[in-house]
Amino acid sequence: MSSTLAPTLTTGTWNIDASHTTVGFVVRHLMIAKVRGSFTKVSGTVTVPEDPLATLIDVTIDPTSIATADDARDGHLRGSDFLDVEKYGRITFKSTKVTANGDGYQLVGELTIKGVTNAVTLEVDFDGVREDPWGNIKAGFSATGEINRKDWGIEYNAALEAGGVLIGEMVKLQLDVELVRAA
Repeated sequence: MSSTLAPTLTTGTWNIDASHTTVGFVVRHLMIAKVRGSFTKVSGTVTVPEDPLATLIDVTIDPTSIATADDARDGHLRGSDFLDVEKYGRITFKSTKVTANGDGYQLVGELTIKGVTNAVTLEVDFDGVREDPWGNIKAGFSATGEINRKDWGIEYNAALEAGGVLIGEMVKLQLDVELVRAA
């Protein structure tokens, strides 16, 4: 969010358009495959000041909305082995720093999962600003990053007889975010 974005990403508050936003992740399974999932309930704001590099991002994710296309797995992920949604009813992200990084941006923030907060770095691409057919101003961003789930106390795993583990420790984050300019 460098000053080169200022003419298109105007100052003020932008809200996450949840119906056009994907908060996705990828985790290794059996050390040979990848399981993809997402959280379907996300909300938040992006506040852009005069200096776009001072942009503030505040996001809340409902962990009960985890979806991996397998109801049994989703139930297990909601349980105490993983997200413990009954005890921890939300996942949050609050930005702490935005810097220009080549053609994109680097976003650093505090990610809180299960009451544990750690710094996370995301590589962000600005995908543009458009007016939709109803007169709403929308902005699009894509972001990627990687976290180690154990840093948030998500330790569950099982050793495989042939060596290795059932679930990978590293979680790739894949975000596609659409914002709508607040009135």
